[in-house]
Amino acid sequence: MPPQIIHIAEKLATFSDHWNPRIVGDYNGNELRVAKVKGEFTWHSHADTDEMFMVVSGALDIEFRDGIRHLENGDILVVPKGVEHRPVAREECEILLLDRDGEPNTGGALSEYTRSKLETI
Repeated sequence: MPPQIIHIAEKLATFSDHWNPRIVGDYNGNELRVAKVKGEFTWHSHADTDEMFMVVSGALDIEFRDGIRHLENGDILVVPKGVEHRPVAREECEILLLDRDGEPNTGGALSEYTRSKLETI
């Protein structure tokens, strides 16, 4: 049987909360995650893995200690492992994330946004 198609827009339509990623698929030990974001996230880094952000709709700034990268629809940014960063969305933004299987959404920094277990949808 051929693999299933993941319809990102349909998955994003199933929830409305912010900063709570959902797993929509996996490959080679990585999770495909979708999230709706708005406001400022926690400063954090991922010690042992890169993190990929893709804007599905809206706009997202990724702040670094030495600058900011601005992403819009369709833009992708890979944050190298160990680099401290903070996503910021002035308005609601929908994103696709690629993270290592089981990687905490806040890396090594615990905060109100840390999710101990992500829901699969």
